[in-house]
Amino acid sequence: MQGSTPSGQFVFEPPVAEPAPSVLYEEHLKLTNKSRMSPFAGYVMPLWYSTIAAEHQAVRRAAGLFDCTHMGVLEFSGGGAVGVLHAATTNDVRKLAVGRAQYGYILDAAGNILDDIIVYRRAEQLYMVVVNAANEPKIKAYLKELLAGRVVVEIEPHRTGFSPCEPCVLRDMRDTTTGSDCRVDVALQGPASIDVLAKLSSDGSIAEKLSGLKPFAFFEEKLSGIDCLICRTGYTGSKVGFELFVHPDQAARLWNLILEAGKPLGVLPCGLGARDSLRIEAGLPLYGHELDGKFGISPFEAGYGWAVKLDKAFFVGKAPMAKIAQTYEMQVARLEFSAAKGVRPIRPDDPVVDGCGVCVGWVLSSATAGEKQYALACISRNAATEGNTLGVYYLARSPSQVQQGRAERMDKGQQAQADLTGTVVGRFEKF
Repeated sequence: MQGSTPSGQFVFEPPVAEPAPSVLYEEHLKLTNKSRMSPFAGYVMPLWYSTIAAEHQAVRRAAGLFDCTHMGVLEFSGGGAVGVLHAATTNDVRKLAVGRAQYGYILDAAGNILDDIIVYRRAEQLYMVVVNAANEPKIKAYLKELLAGRVVVEIEPHRTGFSPCEPCVLRDMRDTTTGSDCRVDVALQGPASIDVLAKLSSDGSIAEKLSGLKPFAFFEEKLSGIDCLICRTGYTGSKVGFELFVHPDQAARLWNLILEAGKPLGVLPCGLGARDSLRIEAGLPLYGHELDGKFGISPFEAGYGWAVKLDKAFFVGKAPMAKIAQTYEMQVARLEFSAAKGVRPIRPDDPVVDGCGVCVGWVLSSATAGEKQYALACISRNAATEGNTLGVYYLARSPSQVQQGRAERMDKGQQAQADLTGTVVGRFEKF
């Protein structure tokens, strides 16, 4: 079942299906055993190969290689592509130059976040859009309904669909039956990335081109004969890092070439565990946790209001998003705590309390990085000032702890004594 409600909400019920192997599944089994593979976003993916801590440090000190072939990759082409994307996304696609990428959101008319995306402009009338794997079926269904004019795009006045002035063709770039130019994502992140990729190119100036590439810029290059779209983007907080979009049939070969070239430099394959700890340490949101989710976190609350261009004449969801921009009272903050021996790890849903012991919000995600543990938390805006001291109360983890009087949940405004004290640090960090 899918479609818009009168309120503008897009409803989608994905079909039930068994998790599928990623494009690189067989390569993972050469590096780790099946016990370290787990269902994630509809795919079977590696949790780790060595240890999460070792893979985390490899990215910070050398480089890490990530299987991102599960991510959705869509193509918009034709004279109407820019108009469709400009209306369907929150950022200003019309200002996007060829060779540049842009972060933004796809909303429904009610202002709900359907996904956060990156739009890449490959040519004058050719765009590539990368979406989260878990949301890919929903986004594809939504965009097809949108192009067919069956989606509510504005509530007041009520308006359904919009027709581009020129044709717009939507294509799944991971589907090898849709054309020869297909793409999946492999990410190489960390300071050694440039040296590794330079080993795979016959172009003597490739290192200079890579080091001069600005964030959210890209170019096309052959690496060991493999056609690659090399993008200065990533999800680890690393100042140096790339996403490599290649044909699915070439992904395994590129994966192994990078590992071979990177081995002397300390490059490691990295699983989902390190991906999560890296993005939490850096302050990057995950859909369903720091975006949307049970708290309905908006881009403004997540710290990405800059990607919502309210000065645009129109985009789907503009009116409710403009209201949120004026009224939101909670925001995502990044908190730093000790991870010294004997300190219990923080868990999602643990309450965050202020200096008076009043609950001001809740932990959304948490991870250990070295001697520190970081939490991304949804807290009151007035408590989110950098340098502010806040605490965490550990919720009950077992029936015996409940019997001892430890709370299983806590509402905002309730009193609790902090079990661990930490500090609000900068919302984002680069490494």
